[in-house]
Amino acid sequence: MEQQHVDVLVIGAGISGISAARHVLRDNPRASLVVLERRARVGGTWDLFRYPGIRSDSDMPTFGFGFRPWSDARILAGGAQIRQYVEDAAADGGILERTRFGRRAISADFSHETGRWTVEVEDEGTGEHESYSAGYLVGATGYYDYDKPYRPEFPGEADYQGTLVHPQQWPDDLDYAGKRVVVIGSGATAITLLPAMADKAASVTMLQRSPTYVMALPEVDPLTSVMKKLRAPARLTHKVVRARNIALQRGSYAFCRKYPRLARKALLGLVRAQAGKSVDMRHFSPDYKPWDQRLCVVPGGDLFKVLKSGKAAIATDHIDTFTADGIRLKSGEELKADIVVTATGLSVQLMGGMDVTVDGEPVDVTNRVLYKAVLLEGVPNMSLVIGYTNASWTLKADLAADYTARLLTHMRRHGHDIATPVASDGDRSQFSVMGEALTSGYIARADKVMPRQGTRDPWRLWNNYYRDRAMLQKAAIDDSPLRFDKAGRPADVKEPTRAA
Repeated sequence: MEQQHVDVLVIGAGISGISAARHVLRDNPRASLVVLERRARVGGTWDLFRYPGIRSDSDMPTFGFGFRPWSDARILAGGAQIRQYVEDAAADGGILERTRFGRRAISADFSHETGRWTVEVEDEGTGEHESYSAGYLVGATGYYDYDKPYRPEFPGEADYQGTLVHPQQWPDDLDYAGKRVVVIGSGATAITLLPAMADKAASVTMLQRSPTYVMALPEVDPLTSVMKKLRAPARLTHKVVRARNIALQRGSYAFCRKYPRLARKALLGLVRAQAGKSVDMRHFSPDYKPWDQRLCVVPGGDLFKVLKSGKAAIATDHIDTFTADGIRLKSGEELKADIVVTATGLSVQLMGGMDVTVDGEPVDVTNRVLYKAVLLEGVPNMSLVIGYTNASWTLKADLAADYTARLLTHMRRHGHDIATPVASDGDRSQFSVMGEALTSGYIARADKVMPRQGTRDPWRLWNNYYRDRAMLQKAAIDDSPLRFDKAGRPADVKEPTRAA
């Protein structure tokens, strides 16, 4: 099998992968770079999900790339619009022509002898295998399983005679016009589906075990609109609005964590103002503190509008059992349903399920920490892109991409073949990088998959844009935990001891 060598191999052509490729080529224009993408188009999440109303759950000035202005004044954007934006960014940067579609990365092994990764790839169209070698590897696949969503088994569901569908596997031909629909879930997906399906469906009910904090945002950003009317340059508008939104995100998160009672009162007050007296506030009053789980946003208060109109409803209860024509709740109430949508979340997976080894030895990701939230302890020449859970994903993806580009430039200038972050046993805690702050279901499930949280800098993840920006864009590349080597030298990085 012929092997193709590149300087940089990026796994994934979603937001993270395109950002990584653009930043690397910006600083290293002569580098050979290839992006491997399992799907037939770029876009990642935004090409996979096709359910009605799919949209961003973060504002687009910060969810968009830092290097490409988001020109639309609408604060949130639909999935198709975001996917096209990502493709345009890839095309403008010459990334499309460097992307190999329909490729699934199966395994990757780093050799200290050669200073290279060997990545085995399957062409899913033909079933043939390909081999790539790369000096540097970027894992930009996100952190969930594209094939298998999280789908709990419900009592009695075998008796149900209607249609069961998960949003991650939405059928193109699903006709819900005039049908009774129940959406199980309370997160961003369920809150998006409710108003999106209400006009066509006979009824839509969101069934939740517990409420989520919800906040309405305007559909159109007033500042963007004003700057457009003043004919301000697009890049200036983007810079100003993005900076403001980053500050608002960070400020509101910090306020919620420091003053949870006051934040709860404010959030519930805003819901009451939007929903009116006809909506029962128990459906919007969680029993946890703000930002123990991610806040959900609704553009223009669309969720509250369909609830007030009677086109949609919310039930807060537990499932007793499925029946032939619906769901019976613990309270005894029955929800009739022709279609049940299980918006129950994601299964967590790193690197698209690819097996990672170093000199043939398997890498236990769950027992390692991240260096500066980008490099995996003891694993040479690899960046792992994990976006923010408390802000827009892309803010962190851009920072990780920028740091990767800086690291590669440093290695080239100083003649280094290998860069490896080395931690001590005391640098890792028992928590995962996602499991200490937030309590969402997928966060809890991630504990078995994700790296550990560090106990101190530079191993601790703070999920703080300003702190990360200083660390990843400004701080020196060459510091003591990051070891540089030449190829051909034997590795002496010990296997980490599992945290107690």
